[in-house]
Amino acid sequence: MPEARFDETIHAPVRLRICGLLHPADHLDFAVLRDTLEVSDATLSKHLKTLAAAGYVSSSKSASEGRGDARRITWLSLTKPGRSAFAAHVRALQQIAGSSAGISTFDQ
Repeated sequence: MPEARFDETIHAPVRLRICGLLHPADHLDFAVLRDTLEVSDATLSKHLKTLAAAGYVSSSKSASEGRGDARRITWLSLTKPGRSAFAAHVRALQQIAGSSAGISTFDQ
């Protein structure tokens, strides 16, 4: 379990929420993530690019089953370093809030 570490890359509100949504999932569809966060494609893409540059998020594309056109689905997931950094960041926030003993932590 990584020790608590505040991470400026993750801490931005939209990026923190992205990591929070991706953490319990193997992967999420770009559109589902966008709609859940209620942000534009451009906003989500910008934040995903920052997380990907840090090595925290990966993406893959696959054909959309059930569609007659050539559109592809973009799947997003936290990488192992991303999961570790998110868990460490959450622990740091718990320490800052003075509640590390009373709130369950994120295990990897």
